[in-house]
Amino acid sequence: MADVNRPKAVALISGSNRGIGAAIASELIEHGYAVSLGARRTDELEAAHGPEDDSRMHAEFDAFRPETAKRWVDMTADRFGRIDALINNAGSAERVRLDEDNEEALDRLWTVNVKAPLRLVRLCLPHLERCGRGRIVNIASLSGKRVRNSFVGYNMTKFAMMGLTHTVRHATWDSGIRATAICPGFVNTRMSSYTDKVKPDEMIQPETLATLVRTTIELPNTAAVAELLVNCRREDMV
Repeated sequence: MADVNRPKAVALISGSNRGIGAAIASELIEHGYAVSLGARRTDELEAAHGPEDDSRMHAEFDAFRPETAKRWVDMTADRFGRIDALINNAGSAERVRLDEDNEEALDRLWTVNVKAPLRLVRLCLPHLERCGRGRIVNIASLSGKRVRNSFVGYNMTKFAMMGLTHTVRHATWDSGIRATAICPGFVNTRMSSYTDKVKPDEMIQPETLATLVRTTIELPNTAAVAELLVNCRREDMV
C-alpha cells in the first residue's frame, strides 16, 4: 500500500466510532487512505470523524445483524471499487467468570468477538484477493495469548480470534493476503476503565496502536507479521 503508483488504498474498519477504532481511522485518513467506517450508530461516526466525503464513508454495522455486514461490504465495494484492508476492531469485553452460568452473555461474546469478524473476513476475501496484497488486521488481546483472570468468556473468544487469524494466514497466503493479530494489554479506552492495576497514562495509547496497524498493513508481502504483542507493563509471555 506504500506503492506510489497504486490507487488510494481502501480500508474497512469496524467499531471505528471510538477508542482504538477511532484512532485507527484517524491515522489512516491522515495518511491518505480511503476509509469505510462501520459502527452500530452512524451518527457517532460523524461526531468522531466529521461528515462523509470522497474518501470517507459511514455505514451501519451491527454484529448481531448479519445483513448489516454484507450491506456494508457491498456498499464499500460499490463506492470505492476496491477493498485493500479489513481491520476487525469491534469487540466486547462483557465479563463472564468461570463460575458463572450465563449462556446469553457467552453467546453475545462469541457473536461480537468471533462470528462477526469471521463474517467480515469471508465477505471481504474476494476483494482482498483481487488487489494482490490484501491485509487483514484483527485487534485481539494479550488475553488471547495468556490468562491473568477468570473472565473465561472474553479469554476464550480472544484465543478463538487468534485461531481465526492463523487460519486466514494459512488459507490465503498464496493469494497475497497477509493477516495479523495485534494483541495489546491495557489500552487507555473505556474498555479498560474498570481496572486500577495500571494508570491511564501508563496504558498503551490508542494512537500508538493505530500507528502499529498502519505499519503492519504497509509492510510488503515478503515481511508479514503474524502476531504483534504489545505490552504496557513487564510480564512473562511464555
